[in-house]
Amino acid sequence: MRRVSVVAVVLLLMNLPAVHLAAAMPDGDSSAPPAPAAPAVPAKESSEGRFPVGVGVKVSTLGIGGEVAVAVTHRSNVRFGFNAFSYGYTFDKDGATYAGNLDLRSAQATYDLFLLRWLHVSPGVLVYNGNKVSANVSVPGGQSFTLSNTNYVSDAADPIAGTGKLTVYKAAPMALIGIGNLVPRSRHFSTSFEIGAAYQGPPRVALNLSGSACDPTGLNCRSISSDPAIQSNIAAEQTKLNKSASPYKFYPILSFGVGYKF
Repeated sequence: MRRVSVVAVVLLLMNLPAVHLAAAMPDGDSSAPPAPAAPAVPAKESSEGRFPVGVGVKVSTLGIGGEVAVAVTHRSNVRFGFNAFSYGYTFDKDGATYAGNLDLRSAQATYDLFLLRWLHVSPGVLVYNGNKVSANVSVPGGQSFTLSNTNYVSDAADPIAGTGKLTVYKAAPMALIGIGNLVPRSRHFSTSFEIGAAYQGPPRVALNLSGSACDPTGLNCRSISSDPAIQSNIAAEQTKLNKSASPYKFYPILSFGVGYKF
């Protein structure tokens, strides 16, 4: 009987499931199979969904300014900028002295389309065009001056004085062509050069004078504001100035800039 029992125990042990045998092993047994590693989750790129932005400074015939651009496609940007500059100067014309001041103030928006990696065309608009020329006009008493080819002498007791102003349209379409990209696709720093023009309309000159004018002998002095003949000559002089300024309805644009992409 004892021999039969031993044989039965051996057969029973041989038929135990493998998982029971593994559970019976000590905790420190190194023969236990390792647990499978969890699959790695790829990290999400931090720049996903972000539009590259570039900022820059420039010097141009519109003044000194800054600009910012945003890439909208692989071959195009939208760009916004501003310009400002002032310059004072004095000149003489037809016997009158003009103490003038040039004020450049503008804001622009352009769409940069890259025909090549480095060459772009940029239609756009000066959304604000505050460019103007203003001047204080004076003719010392006793000095001769000319209005529309008519000679006068400034009255010593009431000399000629006044203002002049040249203005243009407050908004102006523009077109540029250039090299460089404010939002380069493969680096951070950039340089650019552009040439083009803005259509600002025919410049309008307003000439306002006061005081008294005399005939070439210094006699027969009369107030400018009440003399129809002198007023007519002032209007003719204003027309002549407008004609001289008419070529500047297309304002030339030449610019150079540097920038950085974030």
